[in-house]
Amino acid sequence: MKWKMRKCAKDKIYTFKDICPICGSKTIIPHPPRFSPEDRYVKYRIELKKGIKLSC
Repeated sequence: MKWKMRKCAKDKIYTFKDICPICGSKTIIPHPPRFSPEDRYVKYRIELKKGIKLSC
């Protein structure tokens, strides 16, 4: 799915463009990824977010 709304990380403003019209930096997609029970990579995202190593 393609998201239309984007957010500038520096200015904290929302825009529809890939580049911020105020500061010229690249915008990010502010939406979280979709949840799926069959997600194979959830373990790695938790490790990155929390900074802990999960056991297998």
